[in-house]
Order: sequence, then structure tokens, then C-alpha cells
Amino acid sequence: MRTKSFVEFCLAVAVSGAAVAADVGNAADERPARRPNIVVVMADDMGYSDAGCYGGEVETPNIDALASEGVRFTSFYNCSRCCQTRASMVTGAYPHRVGMAEFGQTMDRTVPTVVESLKTAGYSTGMVGKWHLTKLPATDNEQDRIRWMNHRLDLNIPFGDIRSYPTRRGFEKFYGIIWGVVDHFDPFSLTDGEQPVPEVPEDFYFTDAITRRSVDQIEEFSQRDKPFMMYVAYTAPHWPLHARQEDIAKYSGRYDAGWESIRKSRSQRQAELGVIPADAPLGENSARRSNWERLSPRQQRFQAAKMEVHAAMIDRVDQGVGQIVEKLRSTGQLENTVVFFLSDNGASPEIPGHAGYDRNGGTRDGRDSLREAELRRGDNVEKVGTEESYAGIGPSWASVSNTPLRYWKGESYDGGCRTPMIVHWPAGLRVAAGEMTSEVGHVIDLAPTWLELAGAEPLPGSLLDGVSLAPVLAGKVLDKERTLYFDHQGGHGVRKGRWKASKLSRGDWQLFDIVADPAETRDLAESRRPVLDALVQQWDSWLEQVSSERKKEFAAR
Repeated sequence: MRTKSFVEFCLAVAVSGAAVAADVGNAADERPARRPNIVVVMADDMGYSDAGCYGGEVETPNIDALASEGVRFTSFYNCSRCCQTRASMVTGAYPHRVGMAEFGQTMDRTVPTVVESLKTAGYSTGMVGKWHLTKLPATDNEQDRIRWMNHRLDLNIPFGDIRSYPTRRGFEKFYGIIWGVVDHFDPFSLTDGEQPVPEVPEDFYFTDAITRRSVDQIEEFSQRDKPFMMYVAYTAPHWPLHARQEDIAKYSGRYDAGWESIRKSRSQRQAELGVIPADAPLGENSARRSNWERLSPRQQRFQAAKMEVHAAMIDRVDQGVGQIVEKLRSTGQLENTVVFFLSDNGASPEIPGHAGYDRNGGTRDGRDSLREAELRRGDNVEKVGTEESYAGIGPSWASVSNTPLRYWKGESYDGGCRTPMIVHWPAGLRVAAGEMTSEVGHVIDLAPTWLELAGAEPLPGSLLDGVSLAPVLAGKVLDKERTLYFDHQGGHGVRKGRWKASKLSRGDWQLFDIVADPAETRDLAESRRPVLDALVQQWDSWLEQVSSERKKEFAAR
């Protein structure tokens, strides 16, 4: 029986990193503890149901172990796309308030990050993986940009404003990419600290490199007499679909049954696990053309091959999670480390076509990347997953990955903005191991949560739109009536309590009872018009407020 309240625990461990008595077992089991370490692991474009503990058939034993010993959130939200979610997570603010309403921009340098606050409070801080909060410099023409991403042109310039790099935003150490994902075998914008990494070893695979560097940072930080905060930002399973062949082989034939069969199986497992209500409707695949039986055998083989690689990429992330947890255990840090695992947005429907903007055209050694149409031909399907290929899973598989949720990355329906989220903390959780919570959370809540757990104050100028989730970790109930807002590239959404209003860029507002109908299948706009009108009015007021705030800030500069 744990006897201290969670508030008392947080107050105790917040004494400037000094050892204090903390109750982590029972009244007789008093032992010294520091403020907890914080490790956040973020997957990239991983769907709501991909992990086994959320209903998927992908082999994720290490992620599942975190869930079985921790707590799973079933109603946790993000900002629908990578840049926006990452900005909100590290600032605690909606992306509109930190210069990230639009894709691919540089995050406002005048707003402190939570990492800077934690570093000021005495934490060691490190990051490995994908940053994507720095705008890539313009080039003279698109061909130069593509050649630069292909590693065939050296512009001898930084990958954006160095003042916006992770090392200038609170992280002592950084190894990863400044821009988005381009090639998992030879990533563009790879940087160590602030120095570009010109070449990688022949057998390089970025997921493995992220894991190795994360393990190294944990080893180093564990030898210091203070807590640490680490941000591990994997780039998988974001397209292009690149994986190690041994991982792909594990999933050979796993997806031959097709989209609908896999999606129904996932939905059934989710109901059995309690991830969704047993009587919740599944709805249709969000893709327009999703009839597997109408595909030719060759087309089916190609589509199944893509999902095999997607699964293999997640499998390798899971292997990395296992190595990170083992390093925490072997260094004696696991007990008092709060591990957060989540995805930045829903699975992506994108099928990257021609090179440009954030996609390269070929390899360093001069081979052209094979796109969707080329990969479908003849023997080229066997190249799916290799560095020579450049594919995405597409809308039908994205709908499967996001089971049972509607739509996908980029949209403000829950398929775009609801994420799996797991918290694991042996010394601090006050909920039963393996518990699931329907408490509503959002990435804007992570910064205030970390600050509370660390006993740290936000730096002046911080913009914290979220609320601390520490009470949820103590088994308490949050305000059920909090309102969350979503806005990305014309797609809009707002959730308050059990009601969720969602809208496509070219569609009308729809209303859903998101508790009973998480797949957003039954539009209640007509029967509950006053509810919808009130939500839309709140959304309009919110958008006007955050937009006017930005205009005032820019005018003052």
C-alpha cells in the first residue's frame, strides 16, 4: 500500500535534485530518490493501432511491456502533423502561438522551450533524432535543392538558422536531422551538435543510429549527480519505406489478406483489450478505393509488400525501445525514470511522387529512386524497402494503421490527431500496472507535466496552453470539460467532453459523440445543432485569439 499522496511525492522529489525520502513501495520501503529522469520516445507517422498493445499485429514486445507495466492513454491528442506536434510538445503551446501554424517553418526563438526550463532547473538534457523545427534555407532552384538532398551538392551552408538548432533551444547534446525525413539509410541534414555529418558508414540505418546515440547519452548522463531529460525522436515509420531486410522478412505474407481483413482484426483486438468500446462502430475504410478483391495478384503483392516494410520499420523502433529500457535498467535509472512513448500524428496516406521540397531524387552514388509507378512493375516490387525505393503506404493502409479512427495525418479528424501514448514510471505511478485511462490529454500537456514532476518553474515568456497530467498518473480525474482545438491546412476540429466537431478543408462541420463513436461514423450535426454551434463558436474565437496574438507579436518586432 502506497501511503504518501502523489502531491507529497512530487514536492519531495523537487528539492533541487537533493536526495529525499520517497515512498515507492510501502511505508517500510523508504529509500533516497532524486527528481525523476524524463525520457520521451516519439515515433514518426505511426498509426494509432500499429503497436500490439493498441490492437496491432506488428511485433512490439518492448512497447507492449511499457504498457503492461505503465498506463495507456486512449484519448491522447497531437497536432496532426510532425512540425506542429513537435513544436507544441517542447513549448507547451499551440503551434499557432510559436510560429508553427504552417508546415516547415522555424519555431519562434523568443518563446522558451520546456527543455530550457528543465536545464535551468538542473537537468542534463539531450536529444537524438528528428528536430524539424528549423526552416531549410532556400536554394537558387529546385534542382539544387534536390541535388543537395541527394548528397550530390554541398552548398557549404547550415541546414537553417543555427540559432534555432536544438543545441540553442535547451539541449546540451544533439545528434540527428535538422530537416524532415529524406532517406533512412543516408539521411539528409544529419548533424552532430551543430556540425554537419558529411558521410555515414556503409551499413548505416538511422533508427539504429538513433538508438545507439540514445543509449550512449543515457550512459553519460547516468554518471552525473543530477537528473536528465532525453528526447528520442525516431524517424520511422515515416516514408520513404526503408527497412532492414531481416526485419522485412519477419512480416512476409503477414498482409496478404488485405486492408479490410487486417483492419477488422485490429478492431476486434482493440475491443478485447478495451482500447475502444466493444459496441463502437468501425465505419468504412477512409480511402476512396479500398476494395482489395479488385486488385490483380501483382497489385496485391505490391500493396502487401509496402505494409510489410511499414511493420518492419516499427519493429526496429521497438527493438530500440528495448535497448533504451535495458540501458536505463543496467545503469540503475529505470526505477525513477518517467518514460513517455507516443507518435507525432496518425499514419500518413501520402505516396511521395516526384522529388522536391522534402523528398530526394536518388542516392549519393547516383542511383535514381524508384517511385510508386516504377516499383509496381515486374521485379521492382522486390526493391520495396531498399534505399533504391521511395514509397509510402498510401491511404488504404493508413486507414488500417489508424484503426478505428477516421482519416489520417494532416486531418483534424481523430485519425490525424489522436495518438497512442504510454507512460511508464515504476517509482511514481499511482495506478495499477497495465491500466488504460480515457482521460483526455494533448501534447501541449506534456511540458507542464514535466515541469511539475521536476519541481521546476517555466522560464519567463513561456506559453503553456496545456495542463499537467500528473494527477492522472496519480489515478485522479482531470476536468472533463476542458476544450481542445485543432487547425491544420484547412482541416479543423474541437473537442469538449464527449463531443467532437471535425471538418475537412472542403467539407462542412460534423459532430460526433467521440466517446461512444471514436471512429466518427455518425454525424449528429442535425440532431444536436446547438452543441455543434457552440463548439464551432468556441473554435472561431480560439483561432481569432491565437491569430491576433501572432499579428501583435510580429508588429512589435
